[in-house]
Amino acid sequence: MQRNGIDGEGVANGSTFEARSNPVDAFDSHGVDLAEAARQLQQAAHDARVAFDCIGLEELDRAHTHAITARAAADAAENLLRVALGGDRNPAGR
Repeated sequence: MQRNGIDGEGVANGSTFEARSNPVDAFDSHGVDLAEAARQLQQAAHDARVAFDCIGLEELDRAHTHAITARAAADAAENLLRVALGGDRNPAGR
């Protein structure tokens, strides 16, 4: 059974990301929840697909909304990954 791009074994389709049974294991040494970064990327991909489909259906307002939410989810994942790599938590450096 698949749900939200994750198969019954907790592995994202077509990737090597595996769901972890212990939530502590999902955090890196900088305290970043890597499972959340993966979830945000899945959400971004989903919203981008919905936006694409809405364009095909000429529902431009819905397409625009989903494009915005896809961008927000991708930005959230990028922020988490930047911190996991040892970068600044604030991209503006403030």
